[in-house]
Amino acid sequence: MILNDVIATARRLLQDTDTSLQRHSDADLLDFGNDTLKRICLLRPDLFSTQGNVACTTNEVLQSAPTDSVRLFEVLRIDGGAAVRETNREILDQTHPTWQADTAAAASSWMRHPRNPNQFMIYPQAPVSQTLVVEYAQSPPTYDGVTAVALLSDAYFSVVVDGIVWLCESMDNESVTTQRAQMFQQSFVQSLQASLESRHVTDSEMGGLKEKDFR
Repeated sequence: MILNDVIATARRLLQDTDTSLQRHSDADLLDFGNDTLKRICLLRPDLFSTQGNVACTTNEVLQSAPTDSVRLFEVLRIDGGAAVRETNREILDQTHPTWQADTAAAASSWMRHPRNPNQFMIYPQAPVSQTLVVEYAQSPPTYDGVTAVALLSDAYFSVVVDGIVWLCESMDNESVTTQRAQMFQQSFVQSLQASLESRHVTDSEMGGLKEKDFR
């Protein structure tokens, strides 16, 4: 997906293709395109899933996801080493209250931070030079018009178009049609919801059927 192509399609829907009378500059539409990508990432962080490395803070249990992370999904393994299993902090606090003071060693478990989606805890605390491989939602960078958008599938081309048109039609000027803005906003949100709801069909062995109907 290249934003210049998305912008060209959005211009046709906006009826703004006459280069001598354009209401929206290319720069504005590019800004709206980048804004739309970030909105999609907040609504559907799973669409921007990627893997990266975290260099652990030595002698600490609290660690941070990569700086471009919107939300941490999973701590997968020690880089070049064993898997790290997710556990429940409450259980660890009850069964081993002094766990945070244990001697630093290779991570065996990790726990989500209840209030910060980009921090997590490991057990035991990190030794020197430990690196973890994590899966997280990457915040989209600011794209120019010719660089391919990373991570987001080209299948979401029309969703980005809807987002740009929605933002354009929402601007407070004499050319606004409120109903059109609402229509494209609804199309934008509903498309993202529909792709999420379809996962119970595509991501399960029974393909969305109830157990009694699965033969």
